[in-house]
Amino acid sequence: MQTKWKYGAAIAAFIGAMSAMAVAGAAQAHWPMERVSVDIIDRTDGRVLPIYTHEGRRYVVGKPGNEYAIRVRNGGSERALAVMSVDGVNVITGDTASPSQSGYVLDAHGSFEIAGWRTSQSRTAAFFFTTLANSYATRTGRPDNVGVIGVAVFRERARVVQQSGGRMQRQDSRDAPREEVDRAAAASPAPAPDSAMAEKKSQLGTGYGRSETSYAQYTDFQRASETPTETIAIYYDSYENLLAQGVPLGSTPIARARPEPFPDWGHFAPPPR
Repeated sequence: MQTKWKYGAAIAAFIGAMSAMAVAGAAQAHWPMERVSVDIIDRTDGRVLPIYTHEGRRYVVGKPGNEYAIRVRNGGSERALAVMSVDGVNVITGDTASPSQSGYVLDAHGSFEIAGWRTSQSRTAAFFFTTLANSYATRTGRPDNVGVIGVAVFRERARVVQQSGGRMQRQDSRDAPREEVDRAAAASPAPAPDSAMAEKKSQLGTGYGRSETSYAQYTDFQRASETPTETIAIYYDSYENLLAQGVPLGSTPIARARPEPFPDWGHFAPPPR
């Protein structure tokens, strides 16, 4: 059984052990052949951040202190599940991100904006650009993947059901009964960040900001496959740091380990300690 969440007109899926979530509330980067498009909205300045490309990757410039939201839009005619991570951390559960975890369900041709870490079915903690040391990932002992926003997209599975007379009929999982579920916020304390952080101290990360109202509920969603049909990664940093890496201008990028949007292939986000 999988359960999900609604987000305004959209549905958010909360998929950890195959359960899902939907949220109520709320210019896109749509690459050719992508079913889902993603934009980063600077909420403080009230604008969509331009996306720059460099060596096949997408980048946005973050402004320290500014709040932001992730806008996701479904260009398909069927529902889709978007499992979302920031700095390698699942935005709903607070766990080290894996595509198999909780996500948000998009209606056909629907869209929503996710503006924070989910802290309950009615509240989120705002995303904002901040120092690496003050980022949620670093404060929970996971600084290695700071600097990337990830969206793993799953198609919805159509089920075959037996009819009277032995005839078979396709049935979308959205026709299945819905079940409300509760999930407790749970995350074990992480170890303190190691000394390697010093090398990246000027890098931007995403903080665990002010509490805001954002309603969500569980809803059903059955994935068509165990692996995402597409994975979108948008990297971010300060203007100066991106320039130093050759983004968007052409000096030689600084060699460094790149963060991964879903480092853990294979509950709610608790506040940092």
